[in-house]
Amino acid sequence: MSANSAPGRLLWEPDRETVEAANLTDFLGWLRRRRGVDLGGDYAAFWAWSTEELEEFWQAIWDYYEISASQPASLVLDRRRVEGARWFPGARLNYAEEVLGRAPTDEPAILAVAEDRDPRPIQIEELRGQVGALAAALRELGVEKGDRVAAYAGNRPETVVAMLATTAIGAVWTVCAPDFGEKGVLDRFGQVEPKVLFAVDGYRFGGNEHPRLETVKELQAALPSLRATILIRALGSSGESLPGDLDAVPMEELLSSPAPLAFEQVEFDHPLWILYSSGTTGAPKGIVQSHGGILVEHLKSLGLGMDIRAGDNYYFFSSTSWMAWNYLVGGLLHGATIVLYDGSPGFPDLAGSWRIVAATRASVFGTGAAYVSACANAGLMLGAEIDLSALRSAIPTGSPLPPAGWAWLHDQLGPAVRIDPIAGGTDVCTVFVGGSPLLPVHLGRIPCRWPGVAVDIFDPHGSSIRGEVGEFVVTEPMPSMPVHLWNDSDGVRYRDTYFDVFPGVWRQGDWASISAEGEVTMLGRSDSTLNRAGVRIGSAEIYASVEAHPEVADSLVIGAELEDGSYWMPLFVVTVEGADLDEDLRDRIVRGLRAELSPRHVPDEIVAAPAVPRTRTGKKLEVPVKRILQGTPLEEAAALGAVEDPDALSWYVNHKPPAAREEAA
Repeated sequence: MSANSAPGRLLWEPDRETVEAANLTDFLGWLRRRRGVDLGGDYAAFWAWSTEELEEFWQAIWDYYEISASQPASLVLDRRRVEGARWFPGARLNYAEEVLGRAPTDEPAILAVAEDRDPRPIQIEELRGQVGALAAALRELGVEKGDRVAAYAGNRPETVVAMLATTAIGAVWTVCAPDFGEKGVLDRFGQVEPKVLFAVDGYRFGGNEHPRLETVKELQAALPSLRATILIRALGSSGESLPGDLDAVPMEELLSSPAPLAFEQVEFDHPLWILYSSGTTGAPKGIVQSHGGILVEHLKSLGLGMDIRAGDNYYFFSSTSWMAWNYLVGGLLHGATIVLYDGSPGFPDLAGSWRIVAATRASVFGTGAAYVSACANAGLMLGAEIDLSALRSAIPTGSPLPPAGWAWLHDQLGPAVRIDPIAGGTDVCTVFVGGSPLLPVHLGRIPCRWPGVAVDIFDPHGSSIRGEVGEFVVTEPMPSMPVHLWNDSDGVRYRDTYFDVFPGVWRQGDWASISAEGEVTMLGRSDSTLNRAGVRIGSAEIYASVEAHPEVADSLVIGAELEDGSYWMPLFVVTVEGADLDEDLRDRIVRGLRAELSPRHVPDEIVAAPAVPRTRTGKKLEVPVKRILQGTPLEEAAALGAVEDPDALSWYVNHKPPAAREEAA
């Protein structure tokens, strides 16, 4: 590992102007003036207050952001426990009303970009008019409060309109990206029985068109709850006749009749949308989050954590199946213009997403850590022709970013851009830990725990630890925690998912460590973390070392407990084009792991692989591969509809543990 990518190196620190302009500075001043809470600009003191005085903190968020409720809450929190907490009982409001009431008026609400289209601005008047028309049309179709409305659609303005129209009438939204196949969609939508389906006729990705009308017909046939299908034309043109065997209404017809906006006032904990777990280890869980919970959480996290503000152009490259899409739409709550990109981040070349940042003058850019690593591994240089002068912060997420990725971002973007890796979860549709404009950024270390999020690290006995690797937990309730899981009326699946190890404490399923200074290092999923002779090893540590070799394009390390009681730790390596996994490279990988980490980090064998299988949001499929290597059939190890490239996963079926290979020989 070069000194340039050594963990702990200072990459960025705030100057006086940055601190003074930060939303959090304004909030701290408001607390001092309006609440008599003087924390002296000390972030650690602020975080402690926000998690210890939980009710006071969240009431301050409500008042500071001037949330409009048609009926006030009777109190902030009915009981202070993580499982089963009820927030702001009695309050009635509507998420869509707040979004449309806070969206920018002087700048576009949306900049819509696609592979075949330059940025198209959409003003708030157009957005409100379309939402009003579509909400009226949904009501005419019989959609009522609590009904489910599903979308098989990409990152397009029509998808945002459909979501806001659905939630405006109190119906429950859910979405799958159109790169999902029929089974992957039905594994999700089949659970929730939607009354209406929005669907695209296809999508463009990487310069190619992918028609989806046949899949839409298959979904219609397999979802008996559907009363109507509304077609979004992504490939076809407005006015074209629909295929005779497709029972659908073009969306543009429903938008042609303006209607006044009317917002159903719902309880604070009324279901807003249903997100899904990755589905890589079984049937995806339907995660139900609430109108009020998401509203107050996104006001807090995007405002005080990510520092989104009016005048920002906020671009988060995301599939609609990833919670980052919902988090992107939340930027409207802060008066920011949101950038929707429907296409590949690597089109027309690897710098494609950076070109979108330049074309839209984005000030905040979020993306998957896998994309940053791909840029770093390819040695991509962001030349002067890609104008990133408007960029204020770059936000990699989705998986731990290797040190080389941090170093590449800093080298390419310079000291003026804050690198702000975040870690959150679909389960809460927000961020647990990230950066702050008040704190410095050190390479490889996430600066802080975000306000109101009582993150801790537990050892196996449930004791809090510092400076050691342990389970990432949350010890106090958060408003955006699920109100329940779908089809889990007795709450058994909910408890088994989050509270099975530490009763009364939320276990996120990640390994991490927190330093004495409060900086966080994420080390991968705890159920795929390596454990040799009782010593836990984060897979991210190994990837950081292995992928620093220029010949390595990608890697996957697995620790599998075998039936005979032994422990097998293979490392799979994907080389760059023109390179081979020869003995010299193997030797350098081993020497690097031994020197940089420990002898325990050295794998039992290093195997050349054609690809590393990933989820559709870019996460390495460590757990499914582990199960396959332990003998689990492919179909049981992972839901293939949630896998980006099923062939990449199926390759591992034929790779057996050494003992099994010897027996077969």
